[in-house]
This record gives sequence, C-alpha cells and structure tokens, in this order.
Amino acid sequence: MSATDESGEWLIYRGAGEPHDGILRLPDPPPWRDFRRREGAGTTETRRLGAYRDQAVSLRPEAEELEVINAALYLRRPLLVTGGPGVGKSSLAHSVADELGLGDVLRWPVVSRSTLQDGLYHYDAIARLQDVQIAAHSGTATEPGAPGSVESIGDYLRLGPLGTALLPGELPRVLLIDELDKSDIDLPNDLLNVLEEGEFTIPELQRIADRLPDRTAHVLTHDGRRVPVKDGRVQCTAFPFTVLTSNEERDFPAPLMRRCIHLELGRPDHARLASFVRAHLGRDRERGGGDLIVRFLERSRSELLAADQLLNAIHLTQTAPDLDRERLADLLIQRLDRPR
Repeated sequence: MSATDESGEWLIYRGAGEPHDGILRLPDPPPWRDFRRREGAGTTETRRLGAYRDQAVSLRPEAEELEVINAALYLRRPLLVTGGPGVGKSSLAHSVADELGLGDVLRWPVVSRSTLQDGLYHYDAIARLQDVQIAAHSGTATEPGAPGSVESIGDYLRLGPLGTALLPGELPRVLLIDELDKSDIDLPNDLLNVLEEGEFTIPELQRIADRLPDRTAHVLTHDGRRVPVKDGRVQCTAFPFTVLTSNEERDFPAPLMRRCIHLELGRPDHARLASFVRAHLGRDRERGGGDLIVRFLERSRSELLAADQLLNAIHLTQTAPDLDRERLADLLIQRLDRPR
C-alpha cells in the first residue's frame, strides 16, 4: 500500500487540527513490527523467531568466529557473545540450530527482574489450591487424578526455557539467554551451578515423589510438550548449546567468564550490513539503501550505532516519496546514535 496520496503527501499526521481519513492509507509496517495475525502466520512469538531465522540465513561468521563457535560445541561450554546492538548475536543461535538440525531455539529474554527460577520452571500453587477447593466442594477430591491431587501436580508445573533445554535427549537443544547484561546482579552467579552440572531439582516434586506413580510426574515444557520427570530431578544427557548474549552494558563475574567461551562480534562491515538489510527487507531495498549503509558505516567509525536503526532509516526513506528522501535520510541519520 502506498504511503502517499495523489498530491505526493506522505505525512499521515499533519498537525493541522483537522480530522482526515489519512490513516486509511497507512502503509504496511516493517516486517519486524508486523503484529497482525495473518492466516498461517502463527503467534507474534513465531513471527519474531521467523525474523531471527531470516537473518540467520544471511549470517556468515568469519573464520576466527567459526573456530570459537565450534570450540563451544566441542567443549560443551556456554558461548558468551558480546557486541553492540544489532550485530547478529541472537541470530547466531538460530543459525547454529538451523544448520545442525537441532530444532527450535529455546529463548529466555532476560530483564532486570529475571531470576534463575524463571528460567528453570514455574509452579502455579494458587491454581492448584483453587482446584483443590473446587474438588472438595464437588465431592471429587478423593478420586485418583482429581484436579489438585498429588497425581495431577504436573498440570501446575511448566518448565522454563533453561529447564526445557536441560531435559535428557539424544541431541542437544539450542538455548538463547538473551541480553544477560540487563539482569539483576545476582543472576549470573546463580547460573553457575546449573550451567556447570547440567541439572536441577524441583522441590515441589521431590517432597511428594514417593506418592507419585513410579515416582514420576508429567510436566509441561516451555515449548508445550508433556514430559516425565522422575524424583523431581531434571538431568541433561546432552548439554545444550547455550548462547548468552550481552550488549556489554556491564561486566560479568570471573567465575561465569571462566565457564564460558567468549566470542566478541565487532562492528559489521558493508557486506554484513547489506546481508542484514537483505534478510529483513529484501534484495530490492538493500540495493536502494546502499547510500544509507555507506553513511551508517562512516558514522559508526566514531559512534556506537545499532544496526536495527539502519533498518528503520532504510524502510522509512523508501516509504517516503523521492522528493523528501534526502532530507528525511539526513533527519534519521542524525538520530541513529541516540540511545534506544
């Protein structure tokens, strides 16, 4: 859909204080900001992961980067990937998963309130208590497998992305712990034992293991499967390929650094930026945005710029009419270095 009307006007909001129907001509959003639920598109999470996969296809690590990634695979060690925003840190996990056929990436987006428990599992004690009360009122509380009963405890447990990654399996899963530097100061240290031992316990199951059939509960995973957990313990048989990303907003404790293989992704060159734009916007817009890529690289020599801001500039300048392109490009480039 065109962003302009017959007069060539691309502005939707005009600041004139007069209502108009310009919103009806709102163009399609950029692919990474499209939240519409088209038929077959799946959930917002599915579409977002699809965008990561599109970028992963164009990801071409340098020889030294390949050696570091493979070292982490051989040594079964977490890979700590650092670098500026938009250099392909998260896409690397999807690239490895796609090439090695390791299934969907389990992603744990870390925020300042994230705890180790969030990554391992969640136990909904309130829902179980409510079901116990309902069963008691209906007279079904003594029936085997009744809601809230010991046998049904697995219905109130859901493994997080880290917990799911540590389930036993023939092949390792790929786990992305995204933006660990945004976490609370305790989380990196809390991760140490789990990443070293490759196992964890669920106390809620351990306490009642002797009352469960075969000492086993069937719990939900992060990706919606139901799996058995015996004696309240989850132990991996193939250590997951774990990618921890950081925008280098803080330093990590030395014990965590010793347990990780460190890969630093530098500022992208022209070829990598072009493939980044092509993956998200298509080949035509990559060609049309060549001048912005050059200007982006020139500014990035002295300033820390985020590659996703380059996408914003290319998308918007190619949405605007040619008449305004240069002026609008200048306006956007001046703002590329502002914090996100």
